[in-house]
Amino acid sequence: MALYMTQFAYTSEAWTAFTKHPEDRTKAVQELAQKLGCRCEALYYSFGDYDGFVILEAPDESTVTAMLLAAMKPGHVRALKTTVLMRPAAIVEAMKKAGGVEFKGPKM
Repeated sequence: MALYMTQFAYTSEAWTAFTKHPEDRTKAVQELAQKLGCRCEALYYSFGDYDGFVILEAPDESTVTAMLLAAMKPGHVRALKTTVLMRPAAIVEAMKKAGGVEFKGPKM
């Protein structure tokens, strides 16, 4: 299964709700992921352009997309950015494949 990192940003209304009723969203995200065939590996919060990120394991892009669309349905998320993550073994395999081919670059 592939790994995905999705950064998320809450709406200001969501932050207002959280300050009135603080809650740890980890279990809710894990349960949603499981319903859709994904696994939530981690949920972290951060400062910056995004309020946090979740590391998801999913069988394919459509499954992780379905999970993220379902997470956005209530309207408390204003932005998402998803990045495919690669394990070190996959990078080593890519290096081996790249090492076996030649490619001529542009003339400089």
